[in-house]
Amino acid sequence: MQEQNRVAAWHALATDTVLTQLQSTAAGLSSGEARERLQQQGPNALPAAASRSMLARFLSQFNNLLIYVLLGSAVVTALLQHWVDTGVILAVVLINAVFGFVQEGRAEKALDAVKAMVSSRANVLRDGLRMAVPAEELVAGDCVLLEAGDRVPADLRLLRASSLRLDEAMLTGESVAVDKSADPVVVDAALGDRFSMAYSGTLVAAGQGLGVVVATGPRTELGQISTMLGSVQTLATPLTRLMDRFARQLTVTILSLSALMFCFALWVRDYDTADAFIAVVGIAVSAIPEGLPVVMTIALAIGVQRMAARYAIVRSLPAVETLGAVSVICSDKTGTLTRNEMSVRAVVLPGSRFDIEGEGYAPQGHFTLAGEEIEPALHPQLLHFATGAALCNDAHVRHAEGTAWTVEGDPMEGALVTLATRAGLDVERLRQDWRRLDEVPFDAVHRYMATLHRPVDAPAVVFVKGAPEQVLAMCRDQQGAEGLQALDAAYWLEQVDALAAKGYRVLGLASFAPEDAKDRVDMADVKDLTLFGVLGMIDPP
Repeated sequence: MQEQNRVAAWHALATDTVLTQLQSTAAGLSSGEARERLQQQGPNALPAAASRSMLARFLSQFNNLLIYVLLGSAVVTALLQHWVDTGVILAVVLINAVFGFVQEGRAEKALDAVKAMVSSRANVLRDGLRMAVPAEELVAGDCVLLEAGDRVPADLRLLRASSLRLDEAMLTGESVAVDKSADPVVVDAALGDRFSMAYSGTLVAAGQGLGVVVATGPRTELGQISTMLGSVQTLATPLTRLMDRFARQLTVTILSLSALMFCFALWVRDYDTADAFIAVVGIAVSAIPEGLPVVMTIALAIGVQRMAARYAIVRSLPAVETLGAVSVICSDKTGTLTRNEMSVRAVVLPGSRFDIEGEGYAPQGHFTLAGEEIEPALHPQLLHFATGAALCNDAHVRHAEGTAWTVEGDPMEGALVTLATRAGLDVERLRQDWRRLDEVPFDAVHRYMATLHRPVDAPAVVFVKGAPEQVLAMCRDQQGAEGLQALDAAYWLEQVDALAAKGYRVLGLASFAPEDAKDRVDMADVKDLTLFGVLGMIDPP
C-alpha cells in the first residue's frame, strides 16, 4: 500500500474510492490498525539528514589550496622565528575559517526550519472517536480533523470541507488563501489547483474540514522538498573556481622560481646550502599574497550581512559572489517572488480615492487624497470603512520584540486589519466594543463574508465584504459624505476595473441594519445593502 500511496492521483479520485484504496472509513481507523500501519510505514516525520559535526564543519573551511600555502608559510616563518609574520598569516587563516563556519551554521539552521513546519499534534478519528495524537503517529488511512489555525500534519485527501481555506504560500508562493472542497479535480491538475487536497505544512486560514491521510513523512510534498534540499550537489562557484586556479598557478610559479633561485644562489653565487634555503624561503613567503584571503573574506562577509538584513541566509560566503553574477531570474508565475504580505494600497469611496503607503503589516503608514497627505481622523467616511474592514474579519496581526509584524489567519484579512490600524483605530478595542453575535463564513459559492455586531449603546449592524461584483449585486444604495445616495453601479464597475488593471486584488465592503432583536444572520438576510466602497490590495514584490 505504501507504493500505491506514492503514485495514486488522490486529488482526482472520488472520496469513496480513496477510502476503499486506503482500506479506511470516514470514521477513521481502529487503534490497533493504526499501530500496525505505523510499524509498517514508519513515523510521520521528515528524515534527519546526515549532518557534519561542528569540528568537521570548522576543518572544512581550511580545504583550499591557497590556505594550504598560507599554512605552509606560517610553519616556515615559525621555524625561522619570524613570529609577527607567523601571527599575521595564522590570523588571516583563522578569520576566514570563523566567518565561513558561522555562516554555514546559520544556513543549516534555516534549512532545518523546514522540519518545524510539520504539526506536533493532530486531531484524528480513531475507533469512531475524536482524539489528539502526536503527528508522528499518523498513518495512511487516518482521518484528520482540520480547524482554523491548524497546521496540516500530513498530505490529506479532503472528505469534507466547510468554508475551508488554506494558506499554501510555503508550497506555491501564492499569498492568498485557497478555497478547498471535497470534489475531485482533473488528474493533471497542478499542485496549486488540487483543491481537494490539503498538504503537509500548510495552514488552515479559515473554516473546517475532514481529510484522510494519503502520504506521511518523506512521501509528502513537503517531505520531497526536504529530500531534495538534503541531496543538493555541492558545486564550485565561479569565485572558488577562479581562486583555485589562481592558487594552483601561484603555487607552481612560486615553487619554480624558488627552485631556480636556490640553484642560482648555490651554484652561481656560491651560497652555503642553509643560507640559500633561508633566502629562498623568504622570497617564497613574500610572494604569497596573504592579504588576498582577508580582502576577499571581508568583501564577501559584507555581502552576507546585507543579505541577512533582507532575511536571506547565505550558506557559503563565495555564494554571495555567484548571486551577484545573476543577470536573469526566471519565474513560472508572478506570485512566487513576492513578500507574502498583502497590503491595501487604495480605498475608493463615493467621490474620493485614498492611496495608502506602508511596509508589510506594520501599523506605520500614511494616507493621501488627490496627492496630498491627509489625517484619517478627519475623514469619517474613511474611518467607517476601516471599521467595517476590521470587524468583518477573523485575522490578527501580531508583533513580538525583535521580529517583523506577522498575520495569524488569512493574509488578505491581515491587510484589512493593518489598514484599520494605520487609520488610527485600536482594532482589539474595537472588536470588544462591537461584539460579534453571528457570521456567514466566506464561501467560494456565495463569495462574501458577513458578520453581525451589536455595539455598545447602538443598533446592531451587519458588515459584508467580498468579491466586488457580488457585493454590488446585493446593494441598493451607497454611503456618501452627506448621507445615503442612489447606487451608481457604472461608477463602481469603472473603479473596480481601474484597480484590477493595476494588478490589485479588489474587495467590496457594505453593511445593512438587521432587526434589533435578531442575534443571528444567515444568507437569506444578506440583501438590500448599503455600499461603503471598494479597496485594492497587492502582495508587493
